[in-house]
Amino acid sequence: MPVYEPLASKYRPSTLEGFIGQQHLIGENGPIRRFLETGNIPSMIFWGPPGTGKTTLAYIISQSLYYDFHKMQAVTSGKDALRKIVKIALANQQYNKKTILFLDEIHRWNKAQQDALLPYVEKGIILLIGATTENPSFSINSALLSRTKVFVFKQQTEEDIEQLISRISKEEYPHISIPKKSIKIIGELANGDIRSALNILEMSTTLLQSNNQVKGKIKLTEDILHEVIQKPLYYDKSGEEHYNIISAIHKSMRSSNPDAAAYWVERMLEAGEDPLYIARRLLRFASEDVGNADPRAVILANSIYESCQKLGMPECSVFLVQLAIYLSNAPKDNSAYMAEIEIKQDIEKYGNLPVPMHIRNAPTKLMKDIGYGKGYQYDHDLKNKKSNQQCLPDKLKEKKYVK
Repeated sequence: MPVYEPLASKYRPSTLEGFIGQQHLIGENGPIRRFLETGNIPSMIFWGPPGTGKTTLAYIISQSLYYDFHKMQAVTSGKDALRKIVKIALANQQYNKKTILFLDEIHRWNKAQQDALLPYVEKGIILLIGATTENPSFSINSALLSRTKVFVFKQQTEEDIEQLISRISKEEYPHISIPKKSIKIIGELANGDIRSALNILEMSTTLLQSNNQVKGKIKLTEDILHEVIQKPLYYDKSGEEHYNIISAIHKSMRSSNPDAAAYWVERMLEAGEDPLYIARRLLRFASEDVGNADPRAVILANSIYESCQKLGMPECSVFLVQLAIYLSNAPKDNSAYMAEIEIKQDIEKYGNLPVPMHIRNAPTKLMKDIGYGKGYQYDHDLKNKKSNQQCLPDKLKEKKYVK
């Protein structure tokens, strides 16, 4: 009986010519292709979404250059495993053979573990290829980052995925009719992840065959695909994509684009984000960006925050979309936010500047005798109700914070 092998493993390419996507890296003028042509590559960090070919490309590099290839999973491996590979790498050096260490999910190694790599990377004992779905600026030690070259992997295009699925389905499932529309749906459901696309194809055809006892060619319909698969959302609550999307919400509302703001809010909610987190960010925006151009915005935002507390998901989702649309359409005024920044700078610069004597309270005779409250003008007693008296400290008396 033949050993079962998943499609993602069976059809993993072994050459650059069979590699799907990432033409900005391996195309005719791509940097990785140029490195391979010279026969000399640096230590690298591959950064990108799941299923974009990071592991596959690392393997192709090792095969192309005939390097000794070792793979480690950061989640399950530590310094002991690293020491074993370093020992092998040192032995390889005696025969002028280079060693590649592919460290998957390198961001999961802590600072001490990452530091353990430094001397071996620096001396060239191992060529490190680290793969990560998180921004290396935040997840990789600066010392290690400075010794590596970061390459950004993009999501695979739906067109590339559809071409691959079309080719593989003809080879693997000649007895199953897979219409172009179904192939297109697989491309959409894969969310830019080739491995996910192959898993969808494999799962749906397996279920189709197990449920269908009719002889002859059977058809993989759209209904079957939607029945067994839900489109995954690439999102990490503690990772960079979290900050990318909340930034998109802020900038869409600031640009007065309600369609984009509503879309990004719903994207966060569908990915499982805490609605109160979104509500807090929208409440902050109501003050920071709308401000006094529409003071009702803060009131509405606070009310919706409280409503989200009471109802929770999924009932409160429409409240957040409603608020994002309102804040997008509202007039904008960030004068309070800008004033706060400038005031903080002056407080840091000048420290505890004294309150002018004439606006100090004087509850005792002694305080009155030494000048507390002397010369104060009660604005309500003036004809125009405005004294224009100095209220800032002497060093800042000409300052205008609210522009």
